[in-house]
Amino acid sequence: MAKKVLVVDDSSTVRQQLKMALTPAGFDISEAVDGQDGLEKIRARHAELAVIICDVNMPRMNGIEMLEALQSEGISVPVVMLTTEGQPALIRRAKAAGAKGWIVKPFRKDLLVRAMTKIAA
Repeated sequence: MAKKVLVVDDSSTVRQQLKMALTPAGFDISEAVDGQDGLEKIRARHAELAVIICDVNMPRMNGIEMLEALQSEGISVPVVMLTTEGQPALIRRAKAAGAKGWIVKPFRKDLLVRAMTKIAA
């Protein structure tokens, strides 16, 4: 059975790239367009999600705010941040809110698949 992954990113191009990288590796991908959309979808389906891949910079609600909301609601699903940002303070804040990993764009497909396979196990 395919592991379910929610991709939360405001860029349709990035969502498509992630889908193209992960679907052949056996992942079932669903999408959210920003942190608010992601939060709503996670609240509805968190029990079936194996992992969430989330951008940091998005409109309405950014990825770290989404993570902090999940943490405050007691929703526990592994989250990997995927972003162009590499600032140590942001990484610390994301890890404090429960992020399991931090991948910098542009990502390498093989490393992404390996990380997702390990985290979703």
